[in-house]
Amino acid sequence: MLLAQASLADSAPAAGRPIVLKAAHLFDSVSGKLLDHGMVVVSGTRIEAVGSDLKIPANAQVIDLGEATLMPGFIDAHVHLSAESGPNWYLDFYEGILRFPAEQALYGAHYAKATLEAGITSVRDLGSNDYTALGMRNAITAGMIPGPRMLVSNYAVGSTGGHADQDPVPPQRIAVAGPILGVCNGADECRAAVRYQVKYGADVIKFMPSGGVLSLSDPVDNAQLTQDEMNAIVTEAHAWNRKVAAHCHGDRPAKMAIAAGVDSIEHGSFLQDDTLQEMKKKHVYLVATLFAGAWTGEHLDTYPPVIAAKARAASAQSQQMFQHAVKIGVPIAMGTDAGVEPHGLNAREFGLMVKNGMAPAQALIAGTANGADLLGIADKTGTLVPGKYADIVAVAGNPLADIHATEHPLLVMKEGTIYLGGSGAR
Repeated sequence: MLLAQASLADSAPAAGRPIVLKAAHLFDSVSGKLLDHGMVVVSGTRIEAVGSDLKIPANAQVIDLGEATLMPGFIDAHVHLSAESGPNWYLDFYEGILRFPAEQALYGAHYAKATLEAGITSVRDLGSNDYTALGMRNAITAGMIPGPRMLVSNYAVGSTGGHADQDPVPPQRIAVAGPILGVCNGADECRAAVRYQVKYGADVIKFMPSGGVLSLSDPVDNAQLTQDEMNAIVTEAHAWNRKVAAHCHGDRPAKMAIAAGVDSIEHGSFLQDDTLQEMKKKHVYLVATLFAGAWTGEHLDTYPPVIAAKARAASAQSQQMFQHAVKIGVPIAMGTDAGVEPHGLNAREFGLMVKNGMAPAQALIAGTANGADLLGIADKTGTLVPGKYADIVAVAGNPLADIHATEHPLLVMKEGTIYLGGSGAR
């Protein structure tokens, strides 16, 4: 006799018994204001009602969180959920080679759970190997493992020798990468690289206009693709209704990516004011990943000298760039590059955004409504609105007074299922 497969969704409350969340405050991620005596009524996977002093449905499970604030689930627009850097770059490199994909995916399941319990209910996963992130996305969607809603890019697209290419292992010891693994040269190959990612399930396309920090063989800020190649990547992705994220530290390659029609610039360490103005004009999001820069800056002695030098140069500019972006009014979504730093600490990005010129309400909007807009899921999540998924986070006190309250959620709910907290129920 075969046992029926069980899933995490089986533990969700029955649709017939609503959940009512009560707290001292409720954050409106559209206006950026707090509503006192906040209440959210959840029916099944969806929000049924939001407001103050609502009528409690019969037979509802009521969770009174006291002096807390209810908010939409956080959205991290830049993670690498299937991997995590350790205390030694060299060990990470060799362990990454030695682990089977199935083994690495099990690590990823652990990281996904930690991310969800940190209040992150949706993510964009911008680059993984062996389709591990894709497998995690599917398992989470099926209810087999706990984790945030995932939009994945599979392999990042870029040039031979660039930041999307593998580290310079001697070629006789490893197969040379091609378009199926995201490595392309010339417009036709770049189109093929996009098509391969879409073929194997990518929700979003990530490409590398400039060099990166955590790679051995490329400068951090040079242009690594031609304008024709960038145009081919972006137009092909948009033809398949996929948004495009551009990993870009350098200013000149960012200008080229913006001209190609990209949807977001990731990192943006060396962006100049005229480039930021163009991003504002064209509604190109900035995902600055300040936490990744801060983390690498604090652990420079764990990296090879060439990487440490690039990290030092990028981190010296990124905070100033972000401050200018805030003043100019560039659309900003919260992203951490988690995986560079440990998973589950994502909300530290909020504090760094506030430290560098954002009002707390702006930072929270960047990590909720703006993130949903960038990911193309604003009809599903990002705001506490009836009919949307019940993705809800509660934190102690008032996060507009202490943004660091976001780092320690009291309750995390995704699609009506509680994954953290829930004490005070009756």
